[in-house]
Amino acid sequence: MDASLLSADTFNGNAGEQIAPPLQPPGTDMTGICFRDQLWINSYPLDRNYVFDYFALSPFYDITCNNEILRRRSVHPLDHSQLSKMTGLEYVISDATEPNFFVFRKQKRDGPEKVTPMLTYYILDGSIYQAPQLCTVFAARVGRAVYNISNAFSVAASKLETIRQGDAKSQNEPSESKPASETVDLKEVKRVDLILKSLYSKLPPAPPPPPFPEGYVSQEALGEKEEEVGTQGGESQQPQIDPIIDQGPAKRMKF
Repeated sequence: MDASLLSADTFNGNAGEQIAPPLQPPGTDMTGICFRDQLWINSYPLDRNYVFDYFALSPFYDITCNNEILRRRSVHPLDHSQLSKMTGLEYVISDATEPNFFVFRKQKRDGPEKVTPMLTYYILDGSIYQAPQLCTVFAARVGRAVYNISNAFSVAASKLETIRQGDAKSQNEPSESKPASETVDLKEVKRVDLILKSLYSKLPPAPPPPPFPEGYVSQEALGEKEEEVGTQGGESQQPQIDPIIDQGPAKRMKF
């Protein structure tokens, strides 16, 4: 039966008028679906008193839970004082921000203080979803990381293959592409020398330098003349003697 066609008595907690959900238990992985009943949302407030009745309409609800037993006893299905005395599956609200966000936790109770969390569901703006399990989140993240790493290696391999093909192509090119300066032909060198010699023999001899003007003496001639004068003067002339200093005190004139 469509949930939108249910009457108001369906959600008031009366066990006699409650329409039973499907008998088969919900699956453990129902993250690919969501549930929403706009007619119920328009008819009832979404708060702590009615949110469990709304959750019980979804395919995520397990009819074999302890909350269903309390509903049939006309007891509020989220009464913690009653649930703590029972054992088995149960649903509790672990977090709530009325009226937009509610978190339901499905757990197995083995004693008043011993519970084992199983699954988590949340209601966001009237739509009910199953939260993914931690192992599923890790598997998805690891799978995405492996996919990105695989793509990176594929791109790197394609680029390396392109570089390798370019190197192989450059190695297979003929040796004519190499510059000619790497090889020297002796015959060509001799032929160039003969051409240069023949051209040099055909050139006229170089003209003599122009004469110096009258009275001009080159620096070389001046240097040679100074050397000759110094040599002759050292042999014939004696050094001059100071008549006052070099004659001594006995030869000085007395006044």
